[in-house]
Amino acid sequence: MKLTDSFLFISCQKEIVIRRAINRWFKLSVQFVAWSLGDRYQRSHHAQRLPFITGLLALSFSVPQGHAVAAHAHRQASQNQSLKQPLPSQPRFVSQVPSLPAPSQQGTQILLNGRVLPAAWVQWAQGGQQFGISDAGLSQAIGVELLNSADATKQPVQWFSDPIAAPLKLTTRLVGALRYLDITDLAQRSGWQLRANGAVLQITSPPATVTAVRQSKQPWGDRLVLELDRSAPWQVDQQNQEVILTLDAQIPATLLQSFKPAAGNRLKAISIEPGTNQTRLRLSLSSALSPRVWSLPNTNRLIVDLRPDATVDRDILWAPGLRWHTQTLTIGTARFPVIWLAVDPRQPGVSLKPILPNPGTLAGTAPLLRTAQQAQVAAAINGGFFNRNNQLPLGAVRLDGRWLSGPILGRGAIAWNADGDTKIDRLTLQETIVTNKQRLPLTHLNSAYVQAGVARYTSGWGSSYSPLTDNEILVIVQNNKVVSQQPIGAAGSNAIPIPATGYLLAVRSNRNAATALTVGTMLQLETAVTPTEFSRYDQIIGGGPLLLQNRQIVLDAKAEQFSNAFAIEQASRSAIGQTADGKLLIAAVHRDLDGNGATLTAIAQIMQQLGAVNALNLDGGSSTTLYLGGQLLDRLPRNAARVHNGIGVVIQPK
Repeated sequence: MKLTDSFLFISCQKEIVIRRAINRWFKLSVQFVAWSLGDRYQRSHHAQRLPFITGLLALSFSVPQGHAVAAHAHRQASQNQSLKQPLPSQPRFVSQVPSLPAPSQQGTQILLNGRVLPAAWVQWAQGGQQFGISDAGLSQAIGVELLNSADATKQPVQWFSDPIAAPLKLTTRLVGALRYLDITDLAQRSGWQLRANGAVLQITSPPATVTAVRQSKQPWGDRLVLELDRSAPWQVDQQNQEVILTLDAQIPATLLQSFKPAAGNRLKAISIEPGTNQTRLRLSLSSALSPRVWSLPNTNRLIVDLRPDATVDRDILWAPGLRWHTQTLTIGTARFPVIWLAVDPRQPGVSLKPILPNPGTLAGTAPLLRTAQQAQVAAAINGGFFNRNNQLPLGAVRLDGRWLSGPILGRGAIAWNADGDTKIDRLTLQETIVTNKQRLPLTHLNSAYVQAGVARYTSGWGSSYSPLTDNEILVIVQNNKVVSQQPIGAAGSNAIPIPATGYLLAVRSNRNAATALTVGTMLQLETAVTPTEFSRYDQIIGGGPLLLQNRQIVLDAKAEQFSNAFAIEQASRSAIGQTADGKLLIAAVHRDLDGNGATLTAIAQIMQQLGAVNALNLDGGSSTTLYLGGQLLDRLPRNAARVHNGIGVVIQPK
């Protein structure tokens, strides 16, 4: 071939490639125009402009216009037919996270080398057999560490690998409220055998051997290193001041005999228990620490660090609009490990909702892990306060525009709507009953917080009401008219039905009110919400105290009628805040590196550092719980208390 022919050949090839690229671009452009404009145009007279747009695109790229017009004609015919039918409702939320067709098999347990472990998994029959395990299950059952990520479709991980020289990136899949990581390539790389057996995924890893064990004191604590001849799964379990590390690798008797464990800075004792293709280490600690266990390649090593600052900074784009962060922040002289989620409520596919453990009744509590899974939310944090004895709420809970529980004591609350707008402020709800003779201010709506006076209960409270105090007088109102009045003796002695078309008034230590509410009396109900802006919002969760407004700390526990002991105590804290650009920060804080809990002032300063302009304290202490994708991020499930309600984050895959 001559040189000129070569240039001509290359030029022709380039032209062909360019034309093909243009054609592909054109087709995508037409589809985009049809998608983005078609639904709106079919509702207006502007539909006639679509042929012009497609024709213009066709002329611009030398593509025969007839093809574009024909495509539009077919689409227009379909649209004309659809105009004869009621328009389907258009969902607001469409996630950008890819989702696969329905899994061919899935379950909640894996059989790892003969041991049953909890881990959600799925199998897809796409281009062969693909398997996925939830990121929570992969971390807890295998030991895979999730690394920082900026791409929601790919999750970098570290598992006997070099995250810089040879990074491992697993494809993410959203199924329901869980995010699964495709382990097909990882399994092949590691020599695992995978087989789905009903609801159980069987995983068999090649036999591994521990070749060396080293222990050393460090300025920050203690380090234990186990060398292996190959990669092997491991699990960590912590019970108070004991850490149990189970490694799917055999330890030779000679190595076991030669290893001489010694007490360390924070390590009191080491016990190594050999088993069949398994080694178990029991580490007794001088104080409750959360160990960091991680792996390295060349030579394969498992490293156990026992240190107070074991928290690793984390910034993971878990899904579009949902980031998972971990960082240690300095507040005064204290350093607090902080775990928080940054949620964009305006991101397509992301929404929030109040969640409760018992949808059929307002009474009841459950661990947040169970409530979140039942509600099928991707993430959640515990919500407002409640009475642990009767398991009823003490503060605002408004769900889909319906008050399940009214606000109390002018305490702080957070409200939001489907458009992603949020309001954080102190909230009061004042209801007044008006008769032809007088006005009766009501104390509360659907509340377990009791005071002398008259409180109102609707079907949002439940189908019936049981007296919360002794000697209540219960007044039934239907169609704005008193239809019955009944004195009740002991608290909890009777369950009185609440009319679906009316409400019940509980008169407590107020004979004058009972006299004004005789049978046949006509009533008028007046309602005032302060600030009035809260009336715009269908979803509200109460907490308190209010922490931040307009970037300033406005903490005033006394004004919200919290006790002095509550105001000054050091405890685990849950908080939710709003950034200047409308994102929500959902944070959990436990102890600082010296073992002290956070004060209300500390959590306010932490929310400031995270970038919140407005922030609210939620129920804390043993209630503090932060959930994401099937796991608790901030504590062990066995240590999580039962809570009444929470704030859930919904992620809808496309």
